[in-house]
Amino acid sequence: MRYQISGKQIDIGNALQTHVQTELSAVMEKYAQRPTDAVVVFSRNAHNLVCEATVHLSTGLTAQAKGSAGEIYAAFDSCCAKMEKQLRRYKRRLKDHHRERAGPVEFEGASSYILAATAEEEEAEPDTLQPIIIAEMETRIPSLSAGEAVMQMELAEAPVLVFRNERHGGVNVVYRRDDGNIGWIDPAQTG
Repeated sequence: MRYQISGKQIDIGNALQTHVQTELSAVMEKYAQRPTDAVVVFSRNAHNLVCEATVHLSTGLTAQAKGSAGEIYAAFDSCCAKMEKQLRRYKRRLKDHHRERAGPVEFEGASSYILAATAEEEEAEPDTLQPIIIAEMETRIPSLSAGEAVMQMELAEAPVLVFRNERHGGVNVVYRRDDGNIGWIDPAQTG
C-alpha cells in the first residue's frame, strides 16, 4: 500500500510516519484486504491538532476519517479508531449482502459546480436570475448498487452521493435525511 503522509505547516517526523504506517497497515490488514493507497494529513485547528485520513480500496470505495486532539499521536489514534469502525461496518455489510463484486467499481466523468450563495442583505430581486458559478471541477460518478452507494456515502461521511445504478444504468441519489434515515432517489425509467 502506498502512503502519503504530510502536514499543513506542521513538521512530520520519521517516528510519526512509521507509527502511522504501522497502525494503519494493521487496520487495513484486518478489515480491508486490498487497499491501494492512503493519504494522511495533519493540520492545526486552534489549540487542537487534526488528522484526516483517506484510504482508497481496490473495490473503488473510499474510506475517510477525521480525528482531533491536543497531541498529534492522539489525533491520529482517534482518526484511526474511526477508520477502523467504518471498515468494520463495511466488512459486516459485505458479509450481509452475500454478493462478491466481480470487478472494481466503474466511474464516469461528470462536471461539478458550486454556486454562489446570495447574501441576506442584498435586494430581494436580483438583476439576473442566473446563478453565479464560483467553482467548476471534474468529478467521478461511480457505478454501484443502492446498498453499495449507501456504504460509500457512510464511509465518506458525506450527506449525499450521486451514483449510476448498476441495475439499470440510471443516475440515482442517496442522501441522509434530517430524521437520520437514508433517502434514495431513483427516477422512473422511460422507455
